[in-house]
Amino acid sequence: MKVLLTNDDGISASGIQAMRRALQSVEGLEVDLIAPDSNRSATARSITTRVPLWVQRIEHDDGYVGYATDGTPVDCVRFSLLGLLGDPPDLIVSGINHGSNLGDDVTYSGTVAAALEGVVYDIPAIAVSQQWKAGEMGYRSGDFDFRVSAEFTAEVVQRVISDGLPRETLLNINCPAVPPQGVAVTHLGKRIYKDELKQVGEEGDRRQYEIYGYDASFEDDKGSDLNAVHEGLISVTPLHFDLTDRAGFDALESWKLGGLLEGLG
Repeated sequence: MKVLLTNDDGISASGIQAMRRALQSVEGLEVDLIAPDSNRSATARSITTRVPLWVQRIEHDDGYVGYATDGTPVDCVRFSLLGLLGDPPDLIVSGINHGSNLGDDVTYSGTVAAALEGVVYDIPAIAVSQQWKAGEMGYRSGDFDFRVSAEFTAEVVQRVISDGLPRETLLNINCPAVPPQGVAVTHLGKRIYKDELKQVGEEGDRRQYEIYGYDASFEDDKGSDLNAVHEGLISVTPLHFDLTDRAGFDALESWKLGGLLEGLG
């Protein structure tokens, strides 16, 4: 079975290297590695369309060969799907991200976006991230020990191989910074953002601002991914790509939108 490994922290990040080694230990897996050449965090589903992309062959200290590109995480997946390394992958693993991807944050995440690209093309996918520090639910980076999260994800990969995933579904795994106390299947929680507009520079008629803070908290919602990681559990959340609010159909039908065309033009 062929697995594509990618991330948004860059090919040299310790998280993706820990994940690579864990996947290589799984019998029968062929692991391809295509990742950004540097950090592309919070790029979400952005793609590169206006310039050609470079790809560089990277030989690691243990002799393993991966590939780095100046594109985004989604570009990395597209390279694999379009045959850069031969046949397309049977499974996509994105991570391990340096910092959690929970609740509303999944919409910003390049880690989750790479996995979503697999869903678009009907390829099972797993995104995996790790909390940066026990008790902290923000975005700062720090020292990480990825051994447990890498080994746990490798076990999940084997379960996906044997049992499969529902079509058009990815697994978003988030591991706590502390040794996990268990595993919870969760839903997406709700972030509480505390960003501020802060001017940090000025040059002539230009002003420079910071608009994002690091002290986001979350709603206390039993069964959510945010609560699980906060309680020291590994969170596993099934996600899909269909954003349609089907419950909103009746409300929109009551608007009788067709009538808005009357008298136009």
